[in-house]
Amino acid sequence: MRMSKMHMKTLREVPAEAEIPSHILLLRAGMIRKLVSGVYGFMPMGWRSLRKIEEIIRQEMDAAGGQEIHMSAIQPAELWQESGRWNDYGPELWRLQDRNGREFCLGPTHEEIFTDLIRSDVTSYRQLPVNLYQIQTKYRDEARPRFGLMRSREFIMKDAYSFDLNEEGLDESYRQMYEAYEKIYTRCGLTFRPVEADSGAIGGSNSHEFTALSEVGESEIAYCTHCDMAATSERAACTDDPAGEEAMLPMEEVETPGTKTIDAVCDYLHLDKKKSIKALLFVTYDEEGQENGYVAAFVRGDRELNMVKLCHALSIPEHAIAFAEEEKMAAATGCVGGFTGPVGLHDCTIVVDSELKGLKNGCAGACKADHHLINVNYGRDYEGDIIADIKLLQEGDPCPCCGSPIKYTRGIEVGQVFKLGTKYSKAMGATYKDENQKDQLIWMGCYGIGVSRTLAAIVEQHHDDAGIIWPVSVAPYHVIITLMKEKDAVQAALAEKIYQALTAAGAEVLLDDRRERPGVKFKDAELLGMPIQITVGRDAADGRVEYKLRREKDKSIKTAQEAVDEALALIEAER
Repeated sequence: MRMSKMHMKTLREVPAEAEIPSHILLLRAGMIRKLVSGVYGFMPMGWRSLRKIEEIIRQEMDAAGGQEIHMSAIQPAELWQESGRWNDYGPELWRLQDRNGREFCLGPTHEEIFTDLIRSDVTSYRQLPVNLYQIQTKYRDEARPRFGLMRSREFIMKDAYSFDLNEEGLDESYRQMYEAYEKIYTRCGLTFRPVEADSGAIGGSNSHEFTALSEVGESEIAYCTHCDMAATSERAACTDDPAGEEAMLPMEEVETPGTKTIDAVCDYLHLDKKKSIKALLFVTYDEEGQENGYVAAFVRGDRELNMVKLCHALSIPEHAIAFAEEEKMAAATGCVGGFTGPVGLHDCTIVVDSELKGLKNGCAGACKADHHLINVNYGRDYEGDIIADIKLLQEGDPCPCCGSPIKYTRGIEVGQVFKLGTKYSKAMGATYKDENQKDQLIWMGCYGIGVSRTLAAIVEQHHDDAGIIWPVSVAPYHVIITLMKEKDAVQAALAEKIYQALTAAGAEVLLDDRRERPGVKFKDAELLGMPIQITVGRDAADGRVEYKLRREKDKSIKTAQEAVDEALALIEAER
């Protein structure tokens, strides 16, 4: 491609709304274009890279037995109501009506559509297993779109769905997809880690998130350096400290003026925070958004509450819970802001972290202003309606698998795989007839890749201060030839010769033949980030050029043929 003919606009200044490197560089390189908040279009070079990611995905999905189809992004509400997700999915579901008042949504995912397809087409066990996938635009009405392609309202996703005879078949499909994902992200040049994850609104029994390691990532990953344990912070299980062995002391009420925080009360009473009980107060909502009741959650004072675990314990979606207004909740339950404890609460659901069952002689709010209770013990003084692990695994906590200290890092979720089991097939009646002509539920898996997010993640991991550094496999073009003086006949002829030789050999080449200053061309070559840079300048009369890899600092002088040969060898090895 000759850059003099290309539709391209690069920016010298950092766009005001861009905060992270991938957002900044993709905008500056003219690879994406913002339409409105959270909605982006792809310009020629950005689209080329996106299509290369898609092609890698197609190759590995096809090799693993997937079959590509394409379904509509517009989905009828009836299918979502049938699965039970029309209300459960929450405000991110983009709902709309046609002129006749029929309700639809713009698909954020396609479990219902694919389940409906299979229940219509599959009748016999002989037709299973099957794995169908698509690469398609998805929609989520994000409340706060940010970071460009990382969290947008319109995005490109590959979603696949496996359908099996039984749980053993699902396990095998899950394994195949897991291994395919490892190949996909390796070929895309990402440093990544699969971690145990929460299934969220998708549901199911088991899930792994594929995370590209990055400090700007929104996923927090807890991992162990001594074993294979790795999980998102929402999913990571915690090990309860051993139960105390001391004798229970009589519960007492003590005055604690102005001590509304754990730190304040522990300082005032000279207590270790591990001896205190923290209260968090919530209100829940029903499907119509009406208040549905109050919840008081209790964890040890040095712990943090894991909201995802709390929602699982309550069997509600995350959008159906919020912090309560203390005055309203106090009138209904007897709680007192800053001084709430589990003793004496009424008319609310009490959720107690599993670790508190073993805490002896703890300190909790007395549900009375400026007062606390000491020597509070579970079973004798209070009980919970729900007992569950609702605490957040923190850095330095013991690994739930081997006991070694946990470490934390951050990452970008680029894909996730789910074992759905019979969640959707049961709700929607997706069955097959077995060898005895008896109806059996189909076992399902779901496998998603954020294609446009993967593009951004690649840039996050592959850039420097000057611009993008594309891996060969996903670069818009493999080589950029910078012609220093487009009016110099000797330089122009050599640049054209190299361009034709590389193109004829199957390389994808940009020839910068624009009427621009050399400084502009060099800056754009760095910003655009093609893996191989060939500069045709003053040595052209001797048939020599400057050769440089974008990922390296060193450059060298080579003959034109040497530059062509080395470029082709690198492309062949890494494409």
